[in-house]
Amino acid sequence: MKKRWLSVALAATMVASMPIAAMAEEETEAAATAVTTVGPDEGTHFELWSFVDLHNEFYGKMVEAWNEENPDKQIQITFSTYPYGDMHNKLMMSLQAGSGAPDICDVEIGQFPNYTGADCPLYSLNDALAPYEESMVQARLDVYSNEDGTRIGVPTHVGATVMYWNAEIFEQYGLDYKSVKTWDDYTALGEQLRDASNGEVYLTAVDTGGVDWMWIAMAEYGEDWTGGPGGTANVQLDSVKKMLTMQQQWLNDGIAMIATDGHTDTDGCRVSIKDGVIASFPKAMWYMSRFKDYMPELEGKFDITTVPVFEEGQKCSVGVGGTGTVVTNECENPELAAEWLAWAKCSEEGQQHIWNDLGFDVCNTAFWSDEEFAYSESNPYNTFFRVKPYEVLNQLAEADAIGTVYTTSVSPTLNDYMCTTTLNYVLEDGWDVEEALQDAQDYLDMELM
Repeated sequence: MKKRWLSVALAATMVASMPIAAMAEEETEAAATAVTTVGPDEGTHFELWSFVDLHNEFYGKMVEAWNEENPDKQIQITFSTYPYGDMHNKLMMSLQAGSGAPDICDVEIGQFPNYTGADCPLYSLNDALAPYEESMVQARLDVYSNEDGTRIGVPTHVGATVMYWNAEIFEQYGLDYKSVKTWDDYTALGEQLRDASNGEVYLTAVDTGGVDWMWIAMAEYGEDWTGGPGGTANVQLDSVKKMLTMQQQWLNDGIAMIATDGHTDTDGCRVSIKDGVIASFPKAMWYMSRFKDYMPELEGKFDITTVPVFEEGQKCSVGVGGTGTVVTNECENPELAAEWLAWAKCSEEGQQHIWNDLGFDVCNTAFWSDEEFAYSESNPYNTFFRVKPYEVLNQLAEADAIGTVYTTSVSPTLNDYMCTTTLNYVLEDGWDVEEALQDAQDYLDMELM
């Protein structure tokens, strides 16, 4: 049965906005941290909201570039940047009220399911994306689609999961990380590293506060614990069981540690990476910016490869995180807004800025093998690592190796319980994996009934 957007949106707002439920509309209005306008006064005017300043800086450049190339279709956009929670709640309330929403808006992937379903308040982007559809990573378009397949969001990046290796550590101990193909190979390498370093260096860190590892396992087996659009949540999947059992064994054998502060993308865990305590870990390609911004001393020491698999021939990557940009049904000229948006984020001009300025792996695969685009050493990521990142992305593309795990309306409840309870039960407390997943399933069945 298809869900109606408004009923689900009301429930989502009650949960998502609870900490700021008492915030008055005037206070919400004042939450914008930056407001800028780009483009001529005579151009068609749009309002665009984001929760990331850098996104709006990118969009501003794309307004200027569009106006140079399209003198007959000039546009002007006023950009407002809000704190994450304020923006998503303000968008939700405006769309429910039928007024006050922007023409265009960033929506973080975890929030995206709140806007799907029957009577979706977002404009179809099928026609605007048509010129780029064939060369775009389909998994990234799919996650920003409505339940009937209509494209309603334009992705920002692939977020392809890859393996990061401290090559210097493995060279120090004479170990070959490049030959690792399967998780069995990876486990054997961990045992060798443990013995060679006298237990001072861990092969990896497992997360108790994030589900990236579970997503990898599901992508490799083609499973999805959300059930996909309109499906039923089921965490008792073979892929999830295999990953948790393997991680539990790594901890017992002393070849892995629990990530400081719960997951790899924290200040505490980055200290462990910088100090050489953790030798490798899987993470999305957007994590490259964490190296450049927070761990510059590691330049030249890290390598990137594809992620190991349980069985050879499986998909070995999954898109993690992201922002889909939408056109709302309150826009007075949605066709032009959609045309500009698709061009801004999918064209060569847009993809250049997304890669060079934001450091994201782009979704338009037409540029992955373009020498000037993908391999120029003017891009800092092409010199930071021992491999140029698009060499790895092209391996994934050639093998059609990027899987899909959906973010749906059940995802917030599911992810929250896994990160606050289940992963801790298994990895911290040593619970039996089957028992822990049964506990999680019982909770979800009760909460989502």
